Amino acid sequence: MSVLIPCIIAGGAGTRLWPVSRETMPKPFMRLPDGQSLLQKTFSRASALPDVERILTVTNREVYFRTQDEYRQLNSAGMALDFILEPFGRNTAPAIAAAALHCANLYGESALLLILPADHLISDLPAFERAVAHARNLAQQGWLTTFGLVPSHAETGFGYIEKGQALDAQGYKVQRFVEKPDAATAQHYLEGGQHLWNAGMFCMRVDAILAELDRHVPDLLASVHHCLQRSPSKQGEGELQLELDPQTFEKVPDISIDYAVMETSSQVAVLPADLGWSDIGCWQAVRGLSEADQNGNQCNGETVLHDVSNCYIDSPRRLVGAVGLDNLIIIDTPDALLIADAARSQEVKVIAQQLKHQGHDAYRLHRTVNRPWGMYTVLEEGPRFKIKRIVVRPQASLSLQMHHHRSEHWIVVNGMACVTNGEDEFLLDTNESTFIKPGRVHRLTNPGVIDLVMIEVQSGEYMGEDDIVRFTDIYGRAPESASS
Repeated sequence: MSVLIPCIIAGGAGTRLWPVSRETMPKPFMRLPDGQSLLQKTFSRASALPDVERILTVTNREVYFRTQDEYRQLNSAGMALDFILEPFGRNTAPAIAAAALHCANLYGESALLLILPADHLISDLPAFERAVAHARNLAQQGWLTTFGLVPSHAETGFGYIEKGQALDAQGYKVQRFVEKPDAATAQHYLEGGQHLWNAGMFCMRVDAILAELDRHVPDLLASVHHCLQRSPSKQGEGELQLELDPQTFEKVPDISIDYAVMETSSQVAVLPADLGWSDIGCWQAVRGLSEADQNGNQCNGETVLHDVSNCYIDSPRRLVGAVGLDNLIIIDTPDALLIADAARSQEVKVIAQQLKHQGHDAYRLHRTVNRPWGMYTVLEEGPRFKIKRIVVRPQASLSLQMHHHRSEHWIVVNGMACVTNGEDEFLLDTNESTFIKPGRVHRLTNPGVIDLVMIEVQSGEYMGEDDIVRFTDIYGRAPESASS
């Protein structure tokens, strides 16, 4: 049997789950009630499969370090990790093409790719393992095998796959892919038993998917191959990292694998599967993960309710009082509050889209922002000032940088800091501080074994995150990047 390489595709912003899911902290990083993220659950499923020795992840360059952190918490066995880092999204066809070319180059064209979206939830793990085993057999025969999920209800939010002729005891040739249907058509599909939900999970031989890409979208395959030839890679400590070249990747067509290949290829098989699956695509789906009280409410955080029914309230940091409400979704975060009719939770994406159009930070960032070296939280800001709480991990370091328009005052509240301030380098202990003038080169490093926590007070005419000139950076963000 050919080597199996799970490929986790971690893209998309999850706009229907705003304000928790945002561009720099998208849906795969959302914590579920058990404390794990969707990404972690996907990694656990993939790494538990028999004979898997490495996992490939295709994700955005901006969330690479957060992805590493998520995996590190689970990867005690030292699973080998490959990363393909996109400078920006180009949909699933380029991502899968890059994964296939990468595997063909390093692991052979007979390798099997198991494509797994990072933001899906699967509760029946034994059924998942059995389905993968059967999909491997079909893939070995050259079929591009997709997992068709047995529908539990008439769903208008998913695409469908119509079964064709039987290939073996379980698999079928795909008759056709169907776009999201109206309610009557979805009910007809449910009753007919010939249609399955399209979950975007696939198992395929590398040579088979490359051949079909070359047959149906040769320009896309050629452009991805050209991009990979110009993309730097580095390897070490059980990890390989390939960073896609932005200039050539920008020229790659933006198209899904369904449109590019699956809907036109004659080599596509579907394997019906009942996996306890959910794409956690909206807040109504998230609320289904929690038990309701006697009034149909699901609450996360402290609440005082009077005559409230069928509501989902997620407010882990602030007390919520509610009177006379029914069938609402209330999501409270430190900088944004969502109140929505539960029956219209799919429309939350409109709010996220409007924020993006306005250039509002609440589309991209939370008040707490993760960085490779740790995190920062904006505590307060106003005209000509901003106050941050900064946490730097042990042995981590911010870039050597300079600001044109702001000064910074650093006060250490926990741990010890090694500070570069102009030509001076010195240690700051708890309750000590330093002042950095505009235009002065500076760096902050944590030389200790515990987290360094400090308060940063910025003042000046402009405090935007793009007022950063980087000189050196241990995370490879200089000089192209312009955010802290």
